[in-house]
Amino acid sequence: MAQRSQLAEPDDIQVAEAVPGGPPRRRARRIVLIVLLVLVLLGVGVIGAGGLYLRSVEGDIERVEAFDQVPEADRPVKTIADAMNILILGSDTRDPDNPSGSRSDTIILAHLTQGRSSAQLVSIPRDTWVSVPKTKDGQGGQDAKINAAYAWGGIPLMVQTVEKFTQVRIDHVALIDFAGFKDIVDALGGVEIDVAEGFTSTHSLNPDGRRTFVKGRQTMDGAAALDYARERYAFADGDFTRIEHQQQVIKAILDKAVSGGMLTSPGQVNSFLRATADAVTVDDTLSIADMAADMRHLRSDNLTFITSPTKGTGQVGAESVVLADTEKAKSFYDAVRRDAVPEILSIGKGK
Repeated sequence: MAQRSQLAEPDDIQVAEAVPGGPPRRRARRIVLIVLLVLVLLGVGVIGAGGLYLRSVEGDIERVEAFDQVPEADRPVKTIADAMNILILGSDTRDPDNPSGSRSDTIILAHLTQGRSSAQLVSIPRDTWVSVPKTKDGQGGQDAKINAAYAWGGIPLMVQTVEKFTQVRIDHVALIDFAGFKDIVDALGGVEIDVAEGFTSTHSLNPDGRRTFVKGRQTMDGAAALDYARERYAFADGDFTRIEHQQQVIKAILDKAVSGGMLTSPGQVNSFLRATADAVTVDDTLSIADMAADMRHLRSDNLTFITSPTKGTGQVGAESVVLADTEKAKSFYDAVRRDAVPEILSIGKGK
């Protein structure tokens, strides 16, 4: 299957209600997040007939060549053979700063430990100032915000840039559309979110573009959860709070999928897979079936969300950027390379 040069065309990934009686794959394009995270992190419905069905559906999942243009000589060495690192790239196509969808607005390095007893999802702020390698056609080759790598060189340059920044070897890549929050949350009947501080979103899905969130625990439908996860302008620290909110929604989705029983039987899993097969794009070496079977005992309680170490925001020329804490990041990603989970958690939580 041909490689996508972008996450998707804007017309393909607008958040919209499914047309009754319309093609199921049209709605499936909006349901992306849960496919990778639930199947990989929960790993249910992969035994017996469920596993066979999963493998048959996997043949319909779109594939992309993520590593073909990444020079092997420049790549980090794999330290722990059985640990796995997945680069998850997401695009918020309704972000007013990103109307074209050509940049990756969400960058997560998912570290799956040896033995699959836990996983750490490391969010790298999209404005992190890094060194971007140069492509064969001369793109990049300069310091820039990390998400510029995707615009300049697609997935291969994004892999190169993240590997150069972290010195962690990427094993697999998955593309998601975070607008998929909406339909997934609605399919679950809403999710419970504890809002730390009240705020008003000024880029809401509501007709007037505004939605007010009050402090406290509450049930959010899909539109509210998407507004909650994508707002950045209401906060002094902008993207940092948005990352925290995205992490909250991801965990809420996982928790609700388990507690609500939506994905606890092979029949339900099979139905879900068939409806969403066209929504996932992964690299051409990743097997969803094998990974789900390998990780069938992992639950959201074993999942930790961390933000890549930074010194906060700063100014480089006319650009507002996120400044990496290079010393702390070096120790942190060294722990990731060595699969040293206690160190990952200690450094990641700032202890």
